[in-house]
Amino acid sequence: MHEDELLDLEEESPSASKIFRDWIFVIVIALGAAMLVRVFVLQQFYISGPSMETSLFQDDRVLVNKLSYRLHDINHGDVIVFDRVTTSGGVVEHDDLIKRVIAVGGDSIQIKKCEVWVNGVVVEEPYLGATVEGEDLNSRCRVVDMPSLTVPDDQLFVMGDNRAESFDSRSFGPIPKKLVIGRAFAVVWPLGSLRWL
Repeated sequence: MHEDELLDLEEESPSASKIFRDWIFVIVIALGAAMLVRVFVLQQFYISGPSMETSLFQDDRVLVNKLSYRLHDINHGDVIVFDRVTTSGGVVEHDDLIKRVIAVGGDSIQIKKCEVWVNGVVVEEPYLGATVEGEDLNSRCRVVDMPSLTVPDDQLFVMGDNRAESFDSRSFGPIPKKLVIGRAFAVVWPLGSLRWL
């Protein structure tokens, strides 16, 4: 190798500061992309209560698709995360809740003898767990009958799968569709519980 060839190689090799700048640039771009995905596309949510058992359990983590309902309508049976806004003593509080959509705007919903009726038809609910043993039907399902209610347009009636332990539309009424964050579609933690919803 000639001396002038060695000089050319040295001139072409990047300096340590250039490599460092390139890595910083890549890291900033990756973090920016991750933040955009989290804000606009996917977000992980932590399950902190029993209201969705037997579908979701305490400490499960679910992925929520935030774009889903920009592309299509919310459907009966979808598991959604929504922002429940409450005001207490002039303080506005936000809680993210996860529930199943039972009825949409325009539907009539009624609960009688432990069965959910939407538009006059009993809803098949294979996702519900076994009922508690008891003398009569109402004590077995531990769900109070609810008179017929028509869900207002642009609102949803949501319930937890663990009906006896869920704080849902039976307590706070239908929720505005605009408060829906997205559709939960997969359990991603713990690893032994990976599954689609």
